[in-house]
Formats: sequence, structure tokens, C-alpha cells
Amino acid sequence: MTEHSLQGRTILVVEDEYLLVEDLCSELEDWKATIVGPAATVQEGLRLLRDTEQLDGAILDVNLRGEHVFPLADELMARGVPFVFTTGYDASAIPSRFNKVSRCEKPVQISQVVRSISKAAHA
Repeated sequence: MTEHSLQGRTILVVEDEYLLVEDLCSELEDWKATIVGPAATVQEGLRLLRDTEQLDGAILDVNLRGEHVFPLADELMARGVPFVFTTGYDASAIPSRFNKVSRCEKPVQISQVVRSISKAAHA
């Protein structure tokens, strides 16, 4: 682990790949984060966002069952909640309004994603 801890931080996980979700949630738990979700669709992610009083960060898969996660990313951005993208797409597929958002390319290293959200949550 790095100098940044996720202890006491609430992280929304939005990912539709089962094995990746399992590994990601396990690693977040190791870092002592509280996990919201996981959600496998944009609508489910938006519902969790609405129903969760405090979020410290989010991890978003760009493509959820053929639907882009950008409406959820816009809502997180409007609320000032830091997030990172996981994606198999290159940077040109991400709208320019998200240029400052960290992007972890698939196949992703779970530790890289967790370090990225930890850094974003502490910024």
C-alpha cells in the first residue's frame, strides 16, 4: 500500500465484469474502504449515488453492457466526487470534459486502480 489509505472512505464501484468486480472489491476491502455497490449498469449506479449520503470516490467502467457510463460520471463531477475510469478504450473515446480524470486501461491491474482512486480521494 502507499501512503494514502482508504480507511473510512466510501467508494462506489460500477463495473459489469464479475471477476474484475470480485478482485477490485477484495482489494478495496484490504485497504479498509467501505464499498457501495457494485453496480453493473448506469441506472443502478445512479440509484446508488442518489441513495448514498456520502461518497469519497468512485471507480467507473466506461462501457457497461454496451452503455457508456458518462451520465453517472457527469453527476459525480457535478457533486465534486472524485472518480477514475477503467476501460479498454483509448483516451480518444473519453469526452474531453473528463481529460483530468485518471484512466486505468484494461486489462487492468487492480492495485493500479486502487492507488488511482486513493490518490483522487485524497486530492
